[in-house]
Amino acid sequence: MSASYEVRGNVAVITLNNPPVNGLGAATRLAIADGLEKAQADAAVSAIVVTGAGKAFSGGADIKEFGTPRALAEPNLLSLIKLEEACSKPIVAAIHSVCMGGGLELALGAHYRVAAPGTNVALPEVKLGLVPGAGGTQRLPRVLGLETALNIIVSGEPVKSELLAMQPGQKLFDRMIDGDLLEGAIAFAKEVAEVRPLPLVRDLKVKHPEAQAFLQFSRNTVGAMSKNFPAPLQCVEAVAASLGKDFEAGMKVEREAFIALMFTPESKALRHAFFAERAASKISDVPDGTPVRPINKLAVIGAGTMGGGIAMNFLNAGIPVVMLEMKQDALDRGVATMRKNYEGQVKKGKLKQEKYDERMALLSTTLSYDALGDADMVIEAVFEDIDVKKAVFQELDRVMKPGAILASNTSTLDVNKIAAFTKRPQDVIGTHFFSPANVMKLLEVVRGAATAKDVLATVMQLGKKIKKTCVVSGVCDGFIGNRMIEQYSRQAGFLLEEGATPAQVDKAAEKFGFAMGPFRMGDLAGNDVGWYIRKRRYLEKPDLRYSKTADLLCEMGRFGQKTGAGWYDYVPGKRDAIPSPLVEQMIADYRKDLGITPRKISDDEIVHRLVFALVNEAARLLEEGIAQRASDVDMVYLTGYGFPLHRGGPMCYADTVGLYNVVQMMKRFAQNPHDDATFWQPAPLLAKLAAEGKSFS
Repeated sequence: MSASYEVRGNVAVITLNNPPVNGLGAATRLAIADGLEKAQADAAVSAIVVTGAGKAFSGGADIKEFGTPRALAEPNLLSLIKLEEACSKPIVAAIHSVCMGGGLELALGAHYRVAAPGTNVALPEVKLGLVPGAGGTQRLPRVLGLETALNIIVSGEPVKSELLAMQPGQKLFDRMIDGDLLEGAIAFAKEVAEVRPLPLVRDLKVKHPEAQAFLQFSRNTVGAMSKNFPAPLQCVEAVAASLGKDFEAGMKVEREAFIALMFTPESKALRHAFFAERAASKISDVPDGTPVRPINKLAVIGAGTMGGGIAMNFLNAGIPVVMLEMKQDALDRGVATMRKNYEGQVKKGKLKQEKYDERMALLSTTLSYDALGDADMVIEAVFEDIDVKKAVFQELDRVMKPGAILASNTSTLDVNKIAAFTKRPQDVIGTHFFSPANVMKLLEVVRGAATAKDVLATVMQLGKKIKKTCVVSGVCDGFIGNRMIEQYSRQAGFLLEEGATPAQVDKAAEKFGFAMGPFRMGDLAGNDVGWYIRKRRYLEKPDLRYSKTADLLCEMGRFGQKTGAGWYDYVPGKRDAIPSPLVEQMIADYRKDLGITPRKISDDEIVHRLVFALVNEAARLLEEGIAQRASDVDMVYLTGYGFPLHRGGPMCYADTVGLYNVVQMMKRFAQNPHDDATFWQPAPLLAKLAAEGKSFS
């Protein structure tokens, strides 16, 4: 049942019932329309209340129908709102919990609106690269004023109903109702049953004392903040059309913008990311409802940058943490860093002092493994060395209670080998946080060969609780993200050998949209980290060629920002990357030793060698079953590696370019005598999809 109909006295009640958020799918829209028709035809009914069952009034469009013919099936949302406006009996929208997107547009089509306090109100379409498409840009300014409406539409962020109710001159809510919303809405409907003419939002006028100046200021501000996304500026223009135009003319502007944006690559990328994030939580052989283990206390091994950041995630979620270090001074330094991070948030007004005090009160520290025994889960965040991990996990196996989850924050090492250090491999899992762990959204959840399904389900649920985007990876060197970045980094090194400079490569990547180019990223992370991994990795793969420039850099002691010198020079106290003549000379000398004559390399070649190196390695990960789906790869790169959101991730970008075209470019790269021709052989999955005219999606 997608919407129910009942009559209470002289008031008909239509209740949306399409869990979880009463999405306005085709069946729900039809049921609402049928309810309106019944109420119109019933002489005993003098008013109508529309509300939502469960935890929402309506979250808007039904995401299951996105991009399908059912999304446009009549009555579509525009038609349904016209039915509301044409109704001869007053319609009261009783709004609660969640009222977003098409749900808010539906409510704006009603004659009256009553709301429960605490309702999240939003028009989030801009986050999908769109403008609201069913009158939101025309009706919201008429009830909230130009400025408030524009801020809501351009940001896409939810605002609490009670805050909106306090806006001077607001006409969004006719009444705020404490207590039973439905009873209050029915009582209100009875009050207005005989009022005529029925008020329509479309008949209101949008006024602003300095409208044109405000709109121009908005264009300048929004344009500067959204240079890679066309939707925010289109939102400004659509809202501007509500001022001084008749309603239908404004609707035409909105509709044309909506349709045009629907076909932009940016909207495609944002919609892809939206669905990819939801898909990442699904694991084919671990169904929803799999029992999970209770995690009421967590232990963290290591109080360094990673350990402290990991602990903060759990303190923020109200989960007590015990942190272990080997020496008191290391423990004190770690706790001091955490305090400094929290105090910075308090100073900026992002965290209340009492919340800070509550969080730190949940933290305890110890120098003894024996103090960890009552924790439900432990996360190890020690040095990335298999022998160090072995010593830690043998101790954890000794002290942790039966059923406790043993997790490693390893970024590259073999989780199966780590699990074998214990007598309980079913309880061992990888939880690869990204630095800074208290900020970065990504959590790679590494499933070992023996990892129990309830352990995996527990960690995925816990990741959601600490507000991470969790992506499951199988076991291989580097998992999804770092295995791919190896090939990206190899290409960056080859580009230096062939004639590019670190600054040129970084600028090309950043112009494409990366948050940071490969060499600036290396300086930030610490070049010694990659050096340590390469020493292990290339000892195991002696035939794999790579550029030695990064090793030579480390031999010079240039580890990055922390040493004041890396690929770039740095001035103390600043993070500006200054090109280094010393590094450029080192690269030139190495190039000469290899007998390579430098050539001019275009930004286009730089970008596509870097990005398609990611794509080809990801195709291999998919073939091997390390990654479940291509969209999971995109989530890893969007949330953990600064891949440009407006391009949707490496796999989405490859689909946009066309896999046939990707393969053709890779064949050209393979002809480069200084590159790795073997690597540029398209992965079998990529070659197959390209040959069949298919895409990763």
